[in-house]
Amino acid sequence: MNNSNTLVQIDKNGMGTGNEELGLILISNYLKLSLNNDQLPKIITFYNAGVKLTCSDSPVLDTLKDMEKAGVKLIICKTCLNFYKIENQVEVGIQGTMQDILTLQADASKVINL
Repeated sequence: MNNSNTLVQIDKNGMGTGNEELGLILISNYLKLSLNNDQLPKIITFYNAGVKLTCSDSPVLDTLKDMEKAGVKLIICKTCLNFYKIENQVEVGIQGTMQDILTLQADASKVINL
């Protein structure tokens, strides 16, 4: 069952602090389990290095595409994409502004930070 108004925020190119390879394994597992267990948030926002997960070389791209097909809205920070110069590499989700993210946070019944 979808979490009707849950917002997940991803601000790293992975999950947790420490080893980058481990972080990518962890975020991959988290997203796959969310999808496979039908525990999907309503929205996932990506900012700072988290935007890299939505781009062409991301190891979680297929999972994110499946989540989007299942109805999860994926919002990617335009400022962050521009900062990393990867705005043309995005393959899933839509680009949004910090105002969009602020509004989504205010409207969410639960916010989970990864």
